[in-house]
Amino acid sequence: MNQPRCIWDGKATLAEGPCWMADENALYWVDIQQHRLHRLSLADQSHRTWHIAEQVTSIAKDYRGNYVVTIRSGFAYLVLEADHGAIKPIVLPESHRPALRFNDGKVDAAGRYWAGTMDDGEREATGKLYCLDADGGLRIMDEPYCISNGPTFSPDGKTLYHTSTTERTIYQFDVAGDGRLSHKRVFYRVPEGEGYPDGMTCDAEGCIWLCHFFGWQLSRLSPGGKKLSAITLPVSNVTSCAFGGDDLDTLYITTARWALTEQQLAEQPLAGGVFAVCPGVKGMPTHRFGKANL
Repeated sequence: MNQPRCIWDGKATLAEGPCWMADENALYWVDIQQHRLHRLSLADQSHRTWHIAEQVTSIAKDYRGNYVVTIRSGFAYLVLEADHGAIKPIVLPESHRPALRFNDGKVDAAGRYWAGTMDDGEREATGKLYCLDADGGLRIMDEPYCISNGPTFSPDGKTLYHTSTTERTIYQFDVAGDGRLSHKRVFYRVPEGEGYPDGMTCDAEGCIWLCHFFGWQLSRLSPGGKKLSAITLPVSNVTSCAFGGDDLDTLYITTARWALTEQQLAEQPLAGGVFAVCPGVKGMPTHRFGKANL
């Protein structure tokens, strides 16, 4: 395993939601607080930024090649122009609750877009885990959460991992063929002193890569919930990660400057950057939202 290197020193306030788009050979991520979407092309290392009027919190594609995102109040299509993006709502279940916003999200192998909401003040457990089905139907899958984070899935798609950040706990669920959840149980609790669990992804061996906010690290957890190893970063606020590259053997890691003091920012000049590391294992392909035959 090599050491993580900073591939984009853009000093994002809250970089999140990295998503590998294999058809573009590019990595996308968002800066939630700055209302920006970023794209880094691996072919020529070119970088683009779009300003979005809404807060975009995660991004995916459907089978037609359209961008599908979570915004503050729900799910939407995103149409990219030269330097900005236009939002076309799909369903906005939280539009009546301004104190909440959507957070992390991911599409599973069945084309369902899973995403959770959080209390923007990080005080009340009023958030939910939603599933936008491939046919456009919306379901509430679990609640309550103060900060919902990091949905990811086992390689066979039969297990969902979902984080309650304020509880420092990752939960594990069985996933039925129709997406119904059962057998909720604790998968892993982050020890005191290692920060809070944030975004995560699953590798091809079924291990979970967990980002530690305020924790300076990225952990690899076994399918049985044991910590196997950790990658240390030069920044404390590690937010999310995604595998990418031609062979899906590079792990891309987003970080944040949010909640850091001026002194901490001076001590962490790369905070808010995007990092890359080759951890010695491969990831899972990025799935598309919807149905392939539509």
